[in-house]
Amino acid sequence: MTAASDGPDLPRLDANTPSAARIYDYLLGGSYNFAVDRDTAQAMITAFPQLPQVLRAGRAFVRRATHFLASEQGITQFLDLGSGIPTVRNIHEIAQAASPDGAHVAYVDIDPVAVAHSHRILRSSQGVIGIQGDLRDPAAVCASSGIRAVIDFSRPVAVILNAVLHFIADDGLAAAIVDGYMSAVPAGSYLVIGHHTSESARPDEARAREIYSRAAQPLIPRSRTQITEFFHATTLVEPGVALTPNWRPEPGETAGPAADVPPYFGYAGVGRKN
Repeated sequence: MTAASDGPDLPRLDANTPSAARIYDYLLGGSYNFAVDRDTAQAMITAFPQLPQVLRAGRAFVRRATHFLASEQGITQFLDLGSGIPTVRNIHEIAQAASPDGAHVAYVDIDPVAVAHSHRILRSSQGVIGIQGDLRDPAAVCASSGIRAVIDFSRPVAVILNAVLHFIADDGLAAAIVDGYMSAVPAGSYLVIGHHTSESARPDEARAREIYSRAAQPLIPRSRTQITEFFHATTLVEPGVALTPNWRPEPGETAGPAADVPPYFGYAGVGRKN
């Protein structure tokens, strides 16, 4: 999952510079990455061996949230911002399987390799599109002809910002991005956020974050209170903003009191626009 770190221009392919989307893909076991991405990921794993588990927990949250919204709340439109490379059991597969009337899904990422592979993966999927776009510009993304080909902004939309707002260093800009997308969708829409937390003091995690920030782009953790503020225009779905594994876990998934779940998992929440 990735956001651009500076400038409005969309980047071109650079196989010599690590990419957040491709590092993420490798850490999840994917194959759409280059040697420079794998080298960075391996250095992070050496520093913080639990990192793949942390990222898998984040993806599991998105799958649970998508299934909940499609099967229980009747949401049939999903806008996944900073989507990275669609992986097995991604949002469109879950949403379309859970919705009796089908679902439309738009993936947006700034990394050209992520977008190119999205096109390849999604070419046989109906009602699904992947575009290259800068999520920091909600107006431009929502006005995109590609997005509007599959998303009807007069009907409720699930806006997904998973593992991406922690790439936005400025707190005010991060809040403005969330508000921009939520202003573009009608009441009854949902906001889905997963975010790295600043409440862990683990030195191994800090070292991995340092490696990542130096090689790819700065990663800005935030507190639970700060993350909760992103949902100010919504009503939070139970259990509110919770440690990622504790957001509506399925049987067999890691769950437990906050004290029993390492805080490096980060926080996740889903809110309904009022």
